[in-house]
Amino acid sequence: MGEYADLPGVRTWYETEGTGDPLVLLHGGFCTNDTWGAQRADLASTYRVYLPERRAHGHTADVAGPLTYQDMADDTVAFLEEVVGGPAHLVGWSDGGVVALIVAGDRPDLVRKAVAIGANFRPGPECFVEPSMLDAMTPSGPDLAFFRELYEPVSPDGAGHWPVVAEKVIDMWRTQPALTAEDLARVGAPTLVMAGDDDLMTLEHTTALYRA
Repeated sequence: MGEYADLPGVRTWYETEGTGDPLVLLHGGFCTNDTWGAQRADLASTYRVYLPERRAHGHTADVAGPLTYQDMADDTVAFLEEVVGGPAHLVGWSDGGVVALIVAGDRPDLVRKAVAIGANFRPGPECFVEPSMLDAMTPSGPDLAFFRELYEPVSPDGAGHWPVVAEKVIDMWRTQPALTAEDLARVGAPTLVMAGDDDLMTLEHTTALYRA
């Protein structure tokens, strides 16, 4: 079971398990903590694992205005300071990887090591293997059905709020993140960059992220 932390930006749902050095898992866009199910037990055997659900995701409510990676990174900084109580290892997948990279650049004192899985540092149309995929995404369409099924049963905003969140995330992907190689060079923590064989991001983009 999880609980809420009253952070400055948003009341945030999180779960914890295991003992050891703190490790924060940052889920992907549209996802919940359920998507870490295959890794949680193994990681918790070695680490104290923290699993926050970001604003407008899972059990954490939406907030007024657009979604931004910077706001989610600021929420994560607050989580590290107020819940974890200090620096931690960050493992982020997709949007969570973006958030991990921003946190590592902004607050190196709070990041021991980082793992960025399937992450990007430029907006979707610049780095997606299929840049037009965003045009085909609709709140009620088949491309987002899996994520809608994750969202609707647990969101404190209710199932009817899904179209609002879906549009916000898609809009964010069109224009964010807008990081540069210089921004990435601020990351001082040892960082592992990973991508799947059939990932959303081009190999060229992932290589550029790694080199930066």
